[in-house]
Amino acid sequence: MMFGSIKSYLNQSVDNSSLIIFRMAFGLLIAAESFGAILTGWVKRVFIEPEFTFSFIGFEWLQPLPGYGMYFYYGLMGCAGLMVMLGWYYRYSLGLFSLLWWATYLMQKTSYNNHYYLLILLCFLMLLVPAHRNGSLDVKSKRVTAMNTCPRWAVEIFKWQLLIVYSFAAVAKIYPGWLEGTFISLSFASKANYPIIGPWLQTDWIQQTVVVGGLIYDLTIIPLMYWSKSRKAGFIVSAGFHLFNSVVFGIGIFPYLMLASLVLFFPTDKWRSRIPGYLIPSQTQEQLPANTRQQAKTDTQTHFQTSPWLWAVLLAYFILQLWLPVRHYFIPGDVLKTEEGHRMAWRMMLRSKYGTASFRVLNNQTGETQVVQPGQYLTFKQSYKMGGRPDMIWQFAQYLQKQYATQGIDDIAIFVDARANVNGASINPL
Repeated sequence: MMFGSIKSYLNQSVDNSSLIIFRMAFGLLIAAESFGAILTGWVKRVFIEPEFTFSFIGFEWLQPLPGYGMYFYYGLMGCAGLMVMLGWYYRYSLGLFSLLWWATYLMQKTSYNNHYYLLILLCFLMLLVPAHRNGSLDVKSKRVTAMNTCPRWAVEIFKWQLLIVYSFAAVAKIYPGWLEGTFISLSFASKANYPIIGPWLQTDWIQQTVVVGGLIYDLTIIPLMYWSKSRKAGFIVSAGFHLFNSVVFGIGIFPYLMLASLVLFFPTDKWRSRIPGYLIPSQTQEQLPANTRQQAKTDTQTHFQTSPWLWAVLLAYFILQLWLPVRHYFIPGDVLKTEEGHRMAWRMMLRSKYGTASFRVLNNQTGETQVVQPGQYLTFKQSYKMGGRPDMIWQFAQYLQKQYATQGIDDIAIFVDARANVNGASINPL
């Protein structure tokens, strides 16, 4: 009975203006992320320059395209993003971007970032919703029927995702490294030369404000956005919070993506009156010709609203989203040291971690020993990231084994001496 009531509530038709606006912003931002990765040299540093790329374990077969192929790869993603923004072949363009982005995420983890993972999740959710049924070239070209409404779940699922992101980000901050301000102090020390704000960032009161404010923001922003009386204030606070993060931490599109997602919390029917008609036409279903109106009604009823598999997929998806951030509690060892359960868990801006590692290769047949420094094969960033991450150390050892095998040396033993530093404290990462 309760499930039936919930299902009925989620299937209610609501104005789709906010979903259309979010699609436009989302498409623009993923295009900016893709083209920006080329223009800033990120693609070159991460995919073209390295001799060896740390992929996620099990996905070693996903390797960067040779030569300058990754420029074309990211250019294609940027074009797909623009097509999503315009709503032009929406499902195909978003599907293409999702596939390419997922692959580029899995083929390298040296530059792991939570917003890269978040993009995968949002792409999946965007593929489920009818975000192209208005204000799109698909409608203009009559590829799909124009609709002013969508089922409520098509908006709510994004809110639930944001609630998970912010809630677990807040929980992760409840540990000494954050509460004592160690991470913020170390992070801000590297920004002392920033024009104007650099000296301010070194002051205790600014750092304590960031520590306390960051935790409170993560805990309260979604409830504030849900409550109508605090919604505008929450959005203003969010604007300040995310713009500060953008300027100080330089974390790409993430702050702007979070801001864009907040439009989904505002009453959907109010956006239509505030958006120019040429972007989101205001024609109602009742104003459509009878045959078109009937088709729109049929489309609404058949667009995943009552499909059992949809509810099963969404239930499984959100159970997984609740499990991943807590899985490290069930894994032996400190996640700060082992890294097991750190990724895909919204453990954002919690530590400053780097390390060094040297490898000693013993030829079991001759007894000869050779010391290998990672810098012979890796970029500087890859080297210091690997030094504090056991899984990457193991992967590099496997790579060394293959390198020696190509020289006809198969019977070897590899020993590692690694040292890491987390928030100023030395640890053994192995």
